[in-house]
Amino acid sequence: MTSPSSPGRAPARRRRLWGWGHEDEAASNEELRAAVPGVRAHLGFEPAEPELPTVTEVPSLPASRLDPPPALAAVCSTAPRDRALHAYGRSYRDVIRAFRGRFDHPPDVVARPRTEAEVAAVLEWCADARAAAIPFGGGTSVVGGVEPAVGEDFAGTVSVDLGAFDRVLEVEPVSRAARIQAGATGPALEAALREHGLTLRFFPQSFELSTLGGWIATRAGGHFATGSTHIDDLVESVRAITPSGVWESRRLPGSGAGPSPDRMLLGSEGTLGIVTEAWVKARPRPVFRAGASVHFPTFAAGAEAVRALAQSGLEPSNCRLIDPVEAAVTGAASDGEALLVLGFESADHPLDAWIARAVELCEDHGGTLPEPPRLSGPGEGRTDGDGAGNWRSAFVRAPYLRDTLVVAGVLSETFETAITWDRFDAFVAAVHEHAEAALHEVCGAGTLTCRLTHAYPDGAAPYFTVLAPARRGSELEQWAEVKAAASEAILAAGGTITHHHAVGRDHRRWYDRQRPEPFAAALRAAKGELDPVGILNPGVLLDSPGSSRAT
Repeated sequence: MTSPSSPGRAPARRRRLWGWGHEDEAASNEELRAAVPGVRAHLGFEPAEPELPTVTEVPSLPASRLDPPPALAAVCSTAPRDRALHAYGRSYRDVIRAFRGRFDHPPDVVARPRTEAEVAAVLEWCADARAAAIPFGGGTSVVGGVEPAVGEDFAGTVSVDLGAFDRVLEVEPVSRAARIQAGATGPALEAALREHGLTLRFFPQSFELSTLGGWIATRAGGHFATGSTHIDDLVESVRAITPSGVWESRRLPGSGAGPSPDRMLLGSEGTLGIVTEAWVKARPRPVFRAGASVHFPTFAAGAEAVRALAQSGLEPSNCRLIDPVEAAVTGAASDGEALLVLGFESADHPLDAWIARAVELCEDHGGTLPEPPRLSGPGEGRTDGDGAGNWRSAFVRAPYLRDTLVVAGVLSETFETAITWDRFDAFVAAVHEHAEAALHEVCGAGTLTCRLTHAYPDGAAPYFTVLAPARRGSELEQWAEVKAAASEAILAAGGTITHHHAVGRDHRRWYDRQRPEPFAAALRAAKGELDPVGILNPGVLLDSPGSSRAT
């Protein structure tokens, strides 16, 4: 077992008050203004004047209602900028409000504990003061999971930022596992694992800013399209601080000893405890890769090929099917066909046989390859072709592009779900029909695209993107109507309200209808035992005991 290692503390970079990323990589107002005509023309929308952000460097916020105790003063801040940065995640709703300098529910205090003892002290203070404690990792929630909107039952709110918990503590090469603190971001933990020739190989779209603790708390999905797609699949054990004490599961490859302690924390979204570290499964860094871009005459034909691949046992690392509209919008394909981005990777063996069999399956379902599969070995580059490379580039740039779309007056947001293969075609058609009808009724025009992000032997995860002309000042209401229509269609057709974006506050009313009531009662009982005062992220998953709206 190696000695503790750390990703190292780089000079602090300032996060933007609105939009994605850091200030030093943000487009200037001039660059944003110049991009607007081309963006709207590319999407087929009428010309419109750009709207530039109005948020100020030090936003005007209500005075803090809480005074941290002297023992915690060194790790607490009531500075307006700190409070504003912890008021939202990065959903479309969040970006629009911050863009206009509107911070509806800023936390009263931002606490940045450095040790587990300080985490426990913050929770004890919150319980004594009846202040809600909102765990905060990378702040990338797209479902209202970190917004301190807790109602009138609390004396204030404290955002508990785990940014100081940013180290890889141990690397265990025999079992290929690592003990990593919850506040470590994707790039930081990967940099530390790279020193040992290992990788977690978990790359959600928010990878740049999101954290291990956030992935665990939200049951996040990574870039693997088959096999180990969720963080659940990589967790060996979890350690968390609850108002009732320390929760730590035994590190094991598997166990049949009753309900899993880890599984209760996975997806708990900060309502049962604050995750501080976890043992996770690492793997050798891949050196062999194979990839192909496969075109299909229709999305339905491509979906049949994806099903065949998912049921074949080949387990491609990438198996993302993009409908013709999204392929055209992203520049991945312009022939009116659906595009399958297919890839394999291994640290152990060449992949010629795997990609050859996968291509056969695709061709059996009407797929064609504009160019032969691409293979690479140790020391060679990526295997993306033109179509796959263009789509991958658009995927990585998407959070930054959305900022430009806001300036251009374009409503841009996503929703995702999952369904079994036997219901897939009817499900996608029903959701598309209802969501697109709402989109045109509310916005007058717009585009709804679909891609498959993850594929399982028994089903897949459709991921929808909305692009529409927004009415300035009414964006929140427009999106709320479209989102509600889509969510109702998803539940009515038997899908899940979320496959990997979590529940948060935005999905709560549909989640309440999806879960069995006996399970909800059991979850409330667990919440009451672990968090008797009900301070942890109230309103997410369930309400606090004694709340005026407890359900």
